[in-house]
Amino acid sequence: MDAVPDRKLFLGGRLKRLRRELSLTQTAMAADLGVSPSYLNHIERNQRPVSAQLLLRLAAAYDVDLRTLGQTGGPASEAELAEAFADPIFQGLAVPRHEIIQLAEDQPAAADALLRLYRAFADRRTRDRAETDALGGQGEDSPADWVREYVQARRNHFPELDALGEALSDALEAETPGEAFETRARARLLSRHGLTVRTLPAEVMVEWTRRYDPHRKRLLLSETLGASSRAFAVAWQLALTEHGAELAALADAAAPPDETTRRLVRISLTNTLAAAILMPYAAFQRAAEETAYDMARLQARFGVGFEQAAHRLTTLSRPTARGVPFFLMRVDQAGNISKRFASGAFPFSRFGGACPRWRLHSAFRTPGKIVTQIIETPDESRWFTLARTVDRQGHDAFTEGHDLAIGLGCELKHAHRLIYARGLDLRAPEVTPIGPACRLCHRHPCAERAAPPVDRPLAVDDWAKSVSPWPFAGRTD
Repeated sequence: MDAVPDRKLFLGGRLKRLRRELSLTQTAMAADLGVSPSYLNHIERNQRPVSAQLLLRLAAAYDVDLRTLGQTGGPASEAELAEAFADPIFQGLAVPRHEIIQLAEDQPAAADALLRLYRAFADRRTRDRAETDALGGQGEDSPADWVREYVQARRNHFPELDALGEALSDALEAETPGEAFETRARARLLSRHGLTVRTLPAEVMVEWTRRYDPHRKRLLLSETLGASSRAFAVAWQLALTEHGAELAALADAAAPPDETTRRLVRISLTNTLAAAILMPYAAFQRAAEETAYDMARLQARFGVGFEQAAHRLTTLSRPTARGVPFFLMRVDQAGNISKRFASGAFPFSRFGGACPRWRLHSAFRTPGKIVTQIIETPDESRWFTLARTVDRQGHDAFTEGHDLAIGLGCELKHAHRLIYARGLDLRAPEVTPIGPACRLCHRHPCAERAAPPVDRPLAVDDWAKSVSPWPFAGRTD
């Protein structure tokens, strides 16, 4: 209660809740506290602040811990309620912060009930998605899910964009031979389209890493972008400026269900074209094969980052010049997956995170270094994988370095083509068995299991304890 002298305390909701827990009327509590019933009524309605003297009387009369009265928020805190109201199910309501605070402080029981109901709903939604995935069905897609499924249906390969990218890359080289890509691209934007590129301080850009000003025909880039990210941003603008009509036509041909999804499709396609300009298909595929997919050499040759090169490797499906069919996954330190791409088979579930046994997660222990592993999925398929941390694009003071990890992998039968598999016995390798998201995984026993499978009942045994926190029935062990 150190803050009592510094600010007024409006604790009407808590005082009312305390009175009801004690089964007291306003008249009875007012008599105990030595105040009038009308004054107590004003306090409970937050029309009067609670004085320090009244707080002391409360403590003396009812043995109340004053710290519990002074805390902001009740069982349901403001932050928890704000997180719940941010869910898309409440889209359009725009509940203001002051109403959330009022709910938490004045109606704590109702706020707690709302949170319990929301958590039950969110858990049921997660289970429904996991069950749908386990049965091979399709649930309702968000725009991001729809685009991800569309790209995957194309095996992340768009030959028409690869052709446009190669042609534009050749044109840039012919116009300004020997110059770095960003220099060539900036020169073309200026000479062909009257568009200039400026790098501005982060304080000016605020949240944006890239922003186009159509009135002044300026591409504005944040100083927080590294060289490879800056080059990609310029390539992105060049792709959209020169081939906006083709990109719009491809987005329309995808037949997205709504305008938001159509815009996301076009952004995804523009990303693909920008990568094709920076890393032209034939040159990149040839360099990948010649260097045995040495990521460092690919990065150096094309002036790109690790993630950019890894992503491009998942697109090499041209029939006359195929690359190793890679899959890619990007996660943060909390295990959230923000990218999934594959040019071939993809061994992970649509919903949920990756298996903790996969070294994708342990890459955070060795920032900037590549770690390799051979894994086996439940269908007995084997995969050679490598993982490495990368920096988030446009990071700020609140973002730690190397806070994302990229996992790249291919079927074991292709591993002999990779420099990272040299020296390994690929005929009798050391293999780590992994599974999909825990709710879909039937592997047992597993000490890393975070949840039981949705289609198996728990095996509760009073007489034995498994290494797994969630032993389940119907196992084959």
